[in-house]
Amino acid sequence: MEYPVMNSLHSRTVELLGSLIEFDTTSRESNLHLINFVRDYLVAKGVSCELIFNQEKSKANLLATLGPQVEGGIMLSGHTDVVPVTGQQWHYPPFQLTSEQGRHYGRGTADMKGFIACMLALVAQVDQARLQRPLWLALSYDEEVGCLGVHGLLDELAQRPVKPELCLVGEPTSMQPVNGHKGKVALRCQIVGHECHSAYTPQGVNAINYAAQLIHFILKRDERLAEEVNPAFDPPFSTLHIGTITGGGALNIVPNHCQFDMELRYLPQHSPDTVIDDIKAYANHTLVPQMQQRFSGSAIAFNTLAAYPALYVAQSEPWVQRLLKWTQQTATTTVAFGTEAGLFHQQGITTVVCGPGSMAQGHKPDEYIEDAQIEQCLQLLVKMVETLYVTAQTE
Repeated sequence: MEYPVMNSLHSRTVELLGSLIEFDTTSRESNLHLINFVRDYLVAKGVSCELIFNQEKSKANLLATLGPQVEGGIMLSGHTDVVPVTGQQWHYPPFQLTSEQGRHYGRGTADMKGFIACMLALVAQVDQARLQRPLWLALSYDEEVGCLGVHGLLDELAQRPVKPELCLVGEPTSMQPVNGHKGKVALRCQIVGHECHSAYTPQGVNAINYAAQLIHFILKRDERLAEEVNPAFDPPFSTLHIGTITGGGALNIVPNHCQFDMELRYLPQHSPDTVIDDIKAYANHTLVPQMQQRFSGSAIAFNTLAAYPALYVAQSEPWVQRLLKWTQQTATTTVAFGTEAGLFHQQGITTVVCGPGSMAQGHKPDEYIEDAQIEQCLQLLVKMVETLYVTAQTE
């Protein structure tokens, strides 16, 4: 596209970004006000779209298509929720866009409403009559709390007779194509013991003591994970982490309950089940029998809080090579944080993460995205749409 058109696209993107930032879509809140805004915007542009609600009808994903309903095409995907600003010291109003010296400040500007604004601005420039393959748009909810909301969208996509060939997840990567990230399993462990007066500790089952033994086992298992490395990642090995722990009520009472949350972030070549099964086996076959010798009602239970798969796409894959060419990069990279990309890739869709902004600004006070990043993103999206104007055979 010519420069005046790109300049107009950039201005429209910033205008849309301002509207999107004003919606407080912190994960604990509904995202329907933003979703309805996007739906109305798309319908006004002649785009058909569908909302996929959660069970409570308080949140929704959005799935839209431009062009013919045929196999293939490209999907642009982003999440609408943002992380909280509670406890952070902002110099700019977090839910109002502030533009200064080539930067646009506000919660979600980088992660990842900047990308959503780019793809919405692009829609107005797409000549739908020329599309030989579809352009798909996907927006999800509750990504920040474990990629929870996108599952409804993926279920809907699985029922469709046609699917996109490529999915671009626009998480902030400074516009460098990312072909891999770790997977994650988050678990809550609850230990049930038996209370008694602390003067008679042998008569009770101290839930905190058994939690400590289990945590010690987890930490030793974490050390074993560090022995197998993949230099493409930072850190280059899978990790186990204990994030929260609670238990007990008074010092002079043997605690009958303890709870802790843990997470496993694993390399693409690893199976999370191997690690999780080891931890559960130690709990169920070593600790629980010891506990039940004193009190038959003792137990250790695990509940999955969130889980998403790792992502890995070979750099030699044709779509990855195209993205490298379009972004003027020589090689892909990996990221430490997780995304919805692995879930899309599980659907048989080649999926790459690439978007404007940097996670160095994400989740922090005074989050921002730079004009230069918006410009680069728009240039990439324009190139991607141009490939949809021709058939796959002539691309």
